[in-house]
Formats: sequence, structure tokens, C-alpha cells
Amino acid sequence: MKSPYDIILRPVLTEKSYDAMADKKYTFEVAVNAGKTEIKMAVEQAFEGVKVESVNTMRVKGKVKRQGRTQGRRPERKKAIVTLKKDSKGIEFFEGMAETTEA
Repeated sequence: MKSPYDIILRPVLTEKSYDAMADKKYTFEVAVNAGKTEIKMAVEQAFEGVKVESVNTMRVKGKVKRQGRTQGRRPERKKAIVTLKKDSKGIEFFEGMAETTEA
């Protein structure tokens, strides 16, 4: 069994993700091979008192980068937008960040 921290890699902290926090939507970068049910269970295990309603995922292809004649590609990544249930409490990790940006 994978640890929840093997599935959830890091939070995505952008203006768009901060705006979605008001609707109880939180964005994470997750493992590329993780499925929606795995992500749901990982979020509920990692953050106590959180109930997930839905998970939307998207794969972001890596950009092609060049240096002279040589070209390569940045690694792919996967993002997950996790929507919490209305009676669920928020994720405390994000709550402190959203308050500091509003001031």
C-alpha cells in the first residue's frame, strides 16, 4: 500500500487555486500514475476531518526545451483539483496561506 505522501506530491499555489479555495476546491500535484480513487483516499488520510466529494485530474505535458542543437523535454506532471463536501472542514495547510494573501 502506498503512503498518501507518495501520491500527493505538493500543493499548487497559484492565483487561480487561491480563488477556488472559497468553493472548497484545493489543487495538488500528484503522482502521474495515481487514479482518482487513490487521490481521494490519500487526501482523506493525510488531512484529518476532510471528506472529499469529487476529484478532477489533468495531465500536463512537459515543454520542449532546446539548448543549441540538443533538445529535450521537461517531465510530465499530473494535477488534481479536489472538491470537499459542504459539511467537511477545510484543509488547514491552505487556510493560513489564503488569509495572508487577502490582507
